Amino acid sequence: MNVANMKLRQVINASGKMTILGNSTLTDDIVDAMRLGGQSYYEMADLVVESGRVIAEEIGTEAAWVVNSASAGIALSVAGLVTEHVSPAIAIEQLNQGQPEKEIIIMRGHLVDYGAPISTMITLGGAKVKEVGYANGCTLDQLEANITENTIGILYVQSHHCVQKNMPKMHEVYELAKCASLPLIADIAAEESFQPYKAYADVLIMSGSKAMEGPTSGIVAGKEQYIKAMQVHQFGIGRAMKVGKETIFGLIEAFMTSGEHKQSIEAQIQLLQPLYVLNDISGISISFIEDESGRDIVRARVTIDEQRINRTASAITAALLQGDVAIYTRDYLANVGCFDIDPRPLTEEDVQMIVTKIRHIVGEAND
Repeated sequence: MNVANMKLRQVINASGKMTILGNSTLTDDIVDAMRLGGQSYYEMADLVVESGRVIAEEIGTEAAWVVNSASAGIALSVAGLVTEHVSPAIAIEQLNQGQPEKEIIIMRGHLVDYGAPISTMITLGGAKVKEVGYANGCTLDQLEANITENTIGILYVQSHHCVQKNMPKMHEVYELAKCASLPLIADIAAEESFQPYKAYADVLIMSGSKAMEGPTSGIVAGKEQYIKAMQVHQFGIGRAMKVGKETIFGLIEAFMTSGEHKQSIEAQIQLLQPLYVLNDISGISISFIEDESGRDIVRARVTIDEQRINRTASAITAALLQGDVAIYTRDYLANVGCFDIDPRPLTEEDVQMIVTKIRHIVGEAND
């Protein structure tokens, strides 16, 4: 393939492991593993079983399954709960007929859009979304009061996208679910490890292409009864979510080596140090902030004084996207005057280019 014929711009990813930019770049070892998988034939049923066994043994859960994304993991997990007590022979048919009385409880502060609404994945799995609490908080009492005979599970989302204040912790919701004899599905898509969460959920769903830095994929791990229930649907809605042999091999390599290339906090700070020179510009302030959901990530926050700079933070992030090199930042807070630089995907040259381009943008604004 002649990449030169494709009209693609160079991208500097200062936003993190984002799907819109292809999540992660792949190491040579992962690419080699994908080549091995892609250039050979396997009995796919055996490959699915064996890959799940290897991953489950490594995590320490009863079972695991490789899927093509964390989103697919949510939809298929829900589908498994919807038809859990139906014969596998008719589970797909039952799901196709719709089960509107089956409900998945989710806290309103967890009802996020991560590139697609999480409610869409629940609905795709055949269940009804039951929102509990408020946008700025929820209590265990509210969750308990909303459990009915139609409730088939609770979905907990561990993410920086979610409301962080006034929300019960995963282990608290797990204890409530256990008392109600309900499974807890935990979406930990962008987290760095299964280990902190495996004792507090019946089903865990992680992206293979974010912190794990593998190919576009996902892992669902947890109790065997729920993994088996969802696997029935690989011949139904899961057909549109199937994962290839090359992806399975690449994911296993990424999973087994996960953390080997992880930057320390000190290395992240060191990489971001050149941004401090922007403090010399009147109206720009650079500070370091910790990840809002507790991961081992430090980011540089660029705070803009609109009155002194003569340009808003939103205007600067938009200008960074223009030109031959598009620079993507974490602009969730641009509307209130700041944006963040995530060090994980960056090189020293990238950081210098970010400094140069911000200087140029601000200089133009003040001309």
